[in-house]
Amino acid sequence: MKKIGLIGGMSWESSLVYYQIINEKIRKTLGGFHSSKCIMESVDFAEIEKLQHKNKWDELNNKMVESALNLENAKAELVILCTNTMHLCSDAIKENIKIPFLHIAEATGYKIKKSAIQKVLLLGTKFTMEKDFFKEILLQKFDIEVIVPNQDEREIIHQIIYDELVHGEIKTTSKEKYKTIIDTYANQGAQGVILGCTEIPLLIKSTDVSIPIFDTTRIHAEAAVELALS
Repeated sequence: MKKIGLIGGMSWESSLVYYQIINEKIRKTLGGFHSSKCIMESVDFAEIEKLQHKNKWDELNNKMVESALNLENAKAELVILCTNTMHLCSDAIKENIKIPFLHIAEATGYKIKKSAIQKVLLLGTKFTMEKDFFKEILLQKFDIEVIVPNQDEREIIHQIIYDELVHGEIKTTSKEKYKTIIDTYANQGAQGVILGCTEIPLLIKSTDVSIPIFDTTRIHAEAAVELALS
């Protein structure tokens, strides 16, 4: 079993879920008393959030590279970044470490492709929905069409993530807003929906909507286990 290095804390609510899923998957696969060999480098999200909204991605690159190197120096044998948005720093990370880096969009793309779905709705932070780092991988590597909500809807989705979900607040009114947005695009041809922020699965479950969901937290964490056991 390879030792998994996790860059967490963005937010710690979803990092906790990563740890749980990874260990559940290990136990289910190997049985007995098995649990994951892993180590987490957890950052202060207040620092990260401030730099995100000031658009200081060079500084964020440096922070993510430092975290990845700390994991490599701690004998991690692969690295995962427990957040969608900060995969904007994935190129910088890969350029500076010698161990494998498992990209969340690639893990998600493989999962969608297996479902024979060709058009998906992407929900996440404004950074994830508006920048191309996630959408381009799905289109170029997997030939999957990605649509995103309109500007007003993106604001609602982003606001709920930063004002509520990263603080562990789960509100019925927010769930209904997300469900309405998802239903709108399901009626316009979206065959599935990517929960492209690691906090969104805290709010939306498969039973809440009429189309398949792709929970990037679970997909990414389980793919990390598969890689660790390969």
